[in-house]
Amino acid sequence: MNIVLDGRIDSSNAPYWEEKIREQLEGKEGEPIVLDGTSLEYISSAGLRLILRMKKRFPDIRFINASPEVYGILETTGFTEIIQVEKAYRAVSVQGCEVIGHGSNGTIYRIDQDTVVKVYKEADALREIQKERQLAKLALILGIPTAISYDVVRVEDTYGSVFEFLNARSFTRILTEEPDKLDWCVHEYVKMLRLIHSTAVPAGKLPDMKETVLSWAGFLQNYLPMEAGEKLISLVEAVPHDDHMIHGDYHTKNLVLQNDEVLLIDMDTLAVGHPIFELASIFNAYNGFSEIDHTRIERFQGINLETGKKFWHKCLAEYLETDREDRIREVENKARIVGYTRLIRRSIRRKGMETEKGRKEIDHWKTELIELLAVTDTLLF
Repeated sequence: MNIVLDGRIDSSNAPYWEEKIREQLEGKEGEPIVLDGTSLEYISSAGLRLILRMKKRFPDIRFINASPEVYGILETTGFTEIIQVEKAYRAVSVQGCEVIGHGSNGTIYRIDQDTVVKVYKEADALREIQKERQLAKLALILGIPTAISYDVVRVEDTYGSVFEFLNARSFTRILTEEPDKLDWCVHEYVKMLRLIHSTAVPAGKLPDMKETVLSWAGFLQNYLPMEAGEKLISLVEAVPHDDHMIHGDYHTKNLVLQNDEVLLIDMDTLAVGHPIFELASIFNAYNGFSEIDHTRIERFQGINLETGKKFWHKCLAEYLETDREDRIREVENKARIVGYTRLIRRSIRRKGMETEKGRKEIDHWKTELIELLAVTDTLLF
């Protein structure tokens, strides 16, 4: 049952509104009630008491399209904790806007020179948006330079987070437009990575990536030989808990240069854990995903496979502070174990076994994974 509120509701007209609503609710006991505040300009304590009386009769009640002014009243008086309240969000169109990035849960569009909006895939994305905003705030408090969303908007049938990006360019764009800056990008990329990995996170603030990887390894038990499956589980279990931050989706589209400052974006994958879990994700971004389909890196990362491989190798060498190829390869192989585990699970869950291309990729990753498990005794480095 929808009830439209409009104008002002205060002590002078609250009795009128109460009678009007009572008539609309006649015989509707037990039904969910939606109060639509699209045209409501103001509500006083008299109007709020009216809503409280309604909630006693109709526990399943929510308030939608609350203007910033009305939402402020509801929030200040504690009504946002009593009933579900949804703000009225301004509408934004991304028709014809430049796409500057894709993520697992949304697409980033440039609205104008100074502003971008991350549009989420899921129609009911408000909870996801709130979670990412909280994670970005936590990262900023802990010293990670990141962009903070300053507005939430409606974009057709879903929602988006708006960020101020003054003259911002992703590292992907820098690599493609100025290939001579590859070494500079590597240095800044690793510098930020070290900052992330040196940042201790208070207990309980972020999920533990080890638990996530263990769930991936558990999933693979039905798809690997018993010995390999058990070895995979034991290797992950042996990784000690680490309360330092990892990004979880660290690639060149999620690092931007804004007015000479490097910022980290797309914070919904933040977690804590050992760096090997981060390196596995980075390996996948530049190598793993594209080992069979070499065009995939261009579609998702915006750079070619040769550049991706060179970038990964240089970054790993600088991160490890070594130019010894055997050392670089040793750590890369550990990252590949976790990386292939994720890729196999991801493909199977996305029905990869049902296509020729999918089966070819899964078989390749499984073969590589089984060979690595046979010669690896620890994921630590």
